[in-house]
Amino acid sequence: MLLCKVVGSLVSTQKDPKLRGTKLLVTKEVELDGRLRETYHIAVDSVGAGEGEWVVIVRGSSARMAENTKGMPIDSAIIAIVDSIEVDGEVIFRKS
Repeated sequence: MLLCKVVGSLVSTQKDPKLRGTKLLVTKEVELDGRLRETYHIAVDSVGAGEGEWVVIVRGSSARMAENTKGMPIDSAIIAIVDSIEVDGEVIFRKS
């Protein structure tokens, strides 16, 4: 699983029929201190995430195991919207 931030969306009028009705979001990996890494991922949104939100994505075969993504030709899926992160008893992120 990867911690990412939604930084945009991707629109595609021509796509595999199994992807019709899905929302594709552009995400960037994020460090626990909030710094964005240079790594981008295009992920199917299975939880209703929006731009600016911190999310958890899964890749590979795990992306096709979420209830909403079974049988889809995908490599990345957003499976959670992060509300808060606590490490060693310290809250390092809290959704505003």
